Amino acid sequence: MTGLFGRFRGFVVVLSALVAGCAPVPSGAPGIGGGSVVVPRPADAVELTVPPSAVAVAPPSCDATASLRPSGGLPQAGQMPPGSTMERVLARGRLIAGVDQNTYLMGFRNPFSGELEGFDVDMAREVARAVFGDPGRIQFKVLTSDERIPALEKGDVDIVVRTMTINCERWQRVAFSTVYYQAGQRVLVPGSSDVTGIESLGGRRVCATKGSSSLANVANAPSRPVAVSVPNWTDCLVMLQQGQVDAISTDDTILAGFAAQDPYTKIVGPQFTAEPYGMAFPRQHEDFVRFVNALLERLRADGTWASIHRRWLGEPPAPPVAAYRD
Repeated sequence: MTGLFGRFRGFVVVLSALVAGCAPVPSGAPGIGGGSVVVPRPADAVELTVPPSAVAVAPPSCDATASLRPSGGLPQAGQMPPGSTMERVLARGRLIAGVDQNTYLMGFRNPFSGELEGFDVDMAREVARAVFGDPGRIQFKVLTSDERIPALEKGDVDIVVRTMTINCERWQRVAFSTVYYQAGQRVLVPGSSDVTGIESLGGRRVCATKGSSSLANVANAPSRPVAVSVPNWTDCLVMLQQGQVDAISTDDTILAGFAAQDPYTKIVGPQFTAEPYGMAFPRQHEDFVRFVNALLERLRADGTWASIHRRWLGEPPAPPVAAYRD
């Protein structure tokens, strides 16, 4: 894996420079001379003038990380309960899972094989294994942060496994599994930056993706940074490399992937939010939520969760403890 990691990191740094067009070196690297015309911005990049939470109706308080209790053990793969959501998935012949392709280590497309890989991708494959007995019986649908909930509401996907933070507002539109990964929001800056954390970004441009909880957290930070919204996390990295934003702020898992791709960046400051990840489902598919929660219990207990973590994210901590609401 070390050789592949090195080749992939080099590929992404070079690719980002090519996409940037006028930025021939990564962020923080020494300049090589020459001028440029107007530096292109990623499509749909927007500086927010109104914090996202200021225009939204505050949801009722809830125990956001408490999910639906499993109803018994897992059925045998290939033999799902009659009339269940899982039986319909089984009859279709494949699980349709919403994932990312732009977040290295969590959900990304391997440039050498063309395959989707990462922690989230492997977790989604475990759901397919539990239904079919075969982790390959899965169709991936690539989604941006802003597309996750609409895809579930429209029935385009059975499940979303895409660095999705569980919160009360989202529970009003979708259902969540128990926490399968505990992340926290931090800040990524060029290696030469004097920024020490979110508190020193007042008045500076900070990038996050549209529809993410990270964007709202930036826009509402007491230091009053200028939140810049983009469709994809890789847009943030390109903008940082081009000097169009001063920082990226999101979950430490995503930032770790960026730092691995661009050695001229660094992660600074402590976590300033808790970001518990859950697998998301259409609200009406409660049986599927309970099924996946039973699966997560097994993955925590038999070492599979730890093995997947070790493969992508390093030596694992204790897995998140499940909490249930009924």
